[in-house]
Amino acid sequence: MKKRGIPGTDIEVSRLGLGTATWGFPGTEDDSAAQMRLFADLGGTFLDTANVYGNTRSEQVIGDLLSKSFNRRDFVIATKAGLVPGRPPLRTDASHGRLLNELDDSLRRLGTEHVDLWQIHAWDYETPVEETLTAIDKAVSSGKTRAVGVCNYCGWQTAKAATTQQIRGQAALATLEVEYSLLQRGIEREVLPAAEEFDLGILPWAPLGRGVLTGKYVAGITDEKAKSNFFRGYVQKYVVNDRCSRIVLEVVECARALGVTPGSIALSWARDRPRVVAPLVGARTVDQLEESLRSESVELPVELRQRLDEVSAVPITYPEHRNPVMSSS
Repeated sequence: MKKRGIPGTDIEVSRLGLGTATWGFPGTEDDSAAQMRLFADLGGTFLDTANVYGNTRSEQVIGDLLSKSFNRRDFVIATKAGLVPGRPPLRTDASHGRLLNELDDSLRRLGTEHVDLWQIHAWDYETPVEETLTAIDKAVSSGKTRAVGVCNYCGWQTAKAATTQQIRGQAALATLEVEYSLLQRGIEREVLPAAEEFDLGILPWAPLGRGVLTGKYVAGITDEKAKSNFFRGYVQKYVVNDRCSRIVLEVVECARALGVTPGSIALSWARDRPRVVAPLVGARTVDQLEESLRSESVELPVELRQRLDEVSAVPITYPEHRNPVMSSS
């Protein structure tokens, strides 16, 4: 698997990352071990987790696997803090003390003295961003993380955090983890320009459009699936949507043209977008992960990429447009 560098750091990662949100719950440790082995055997190095994944179980599973079956030095490990572990709905707390305590807990669960990337999971409207950033500074200066970033920040939040660090002369943000796929290109309005301005690498989560871009819903939705709380809360808005349906059908057609799976088309599109370091792929089974990792060998021809760009384009107008038409109002 090819590697890419995280901007502003000496860290290189595989250009596909392995998401572990389901590790420990509902997946078993054996399931996780099989995925980790496949990922490593194919040259994957980048593991993405968080203190809230599986209510801390994901980090515990990774730590157990690293101690029993894998070498810590073979992986670049990213984790997060800022959401409080527990039952949904999760609470945000990015206060200085809470963040550093959670980092220590994460290191203990992972069985390592440092992580390679530590990210703030969400913007905390109750805590001044300066306080949040002092925790980042401490984590870097203490050697508990090599690099830092943020997740799910909008454009102004990203710019404020990055600018604050510049003014204070403290550890620069390196990454921004956000939802990004052919079905969700909202970051291109303000978040992506902010990432360009501050030299942040984008880590797309849900690059398969929450599973919809695999084409598995083209034939319809079973009654059982439609009643699922997970489907209704996480997937449904991308299925019962005319725009998304047009995009998925275009992805399926492009897949037929290249003789690959729709998922490979979607992942290769996301992988090669501006500023993207590594899309994060999650899977329930080894077979699902293997299918996603096949995208590593897929390179989209220019004409197919243009078709996908056009069918999935989001309107970017005033004031985000870089060259707005000036007129009196």
